[in-house]
Amino acid sequence: MSRGESEVESRAGQLQSAAAAAVMANDLVLDTQIRDWVLAPLSIVMVLIGVLRHFVTKMMRTTPNPDLKAVKEGQIVLRARFLRASANYLPARSFQMRKAYYNNEENGLLHVPKGQGNDMQAQMFSDPNMAMDMMKKNLSMIIPQSLTFAWVNFFFSGFVAAKIPFPLTQRFRSMLQNGIDLSSVDVSYVSSRSWYFLNLFGLRGLFNLILGEENAVDDAQRMMQTQMAMQMGGFGADPAKTLGAEKDGLDLVQHEWVAVRSEQLAESVLRRLLKT
Repeated sequence: MSRGESEVESRAGQLQSAAAAAVMANDLVLDTQIRDWVLAPLSIVMVLIGVLRHFVTKMMRTTPNPDLKAVKEGQIVLRARFLRASANYLPARSFQMRKAYYNNEENGLLHVPKGQGNDMQAQMFSDPNMAMDMMKKNLSMIIPQSLTFAWVNFFFSGFVAAKIPFPLTQRFRSMLQNGIDLSSVDVSYVSSRSWYFLNLFGLRGLFNLILGEENAVDDAQRMMQTQMAMQMGGFGADPAKTLGAEKDGLDLVQHEWVAVRSEQLAESVLRRLLKT
């Protein structure tokens, strides 16, 4: 066989494999039993696990006792904000008295002495109830997800479970075809493992409809966001900084009593009424 004939045959083989890949990508037919025994069970189990986790978390949840100091500081901040908003409706002497009541450097309500700021990280880890509640939420979130993922890997690994009814780019392949190492399959096909992850992160709206907006799924997501913020260095709002910021805002208020011009305003209104 000459060199030219071998090149022609290799080229023909490449064309045949490309044609077969195109046919496989475009004409892949999913068995209805995959829908009945893979797609539907995965979706139903994910919904049932979410509902069960909601009620288990609700049973294990403990009502935290409000901290008297935190409530008091929050009310002080609210009252100081109301004073800033309505400062011009008070006489100058009344406003200065209230301002001194909040901003006095010795015993003002908004004054925080140096060294007395709350360490939010130490407070969080020193409270056993808070640590226990966080551990319960972690267990109620991690254990069901680990068991479900092991179940999916054992029984449904390697299945092409569904097809998205619109074209997608190649960037979605790693997200939608997790567990399938076939580059010839079109990107719009979804593997069983990827369907599990889509259900895990995409059923929030359904849980809000079934269980209400305040459900355990939202609590778990909030907890994950809180833990990420903690790892980045933020441990919640520091009450000392909040009080200090409100104190600075109250110091910057430029007071101008609006009642000084009330007679002129009333006179102008009466003149307009008399003219009409």
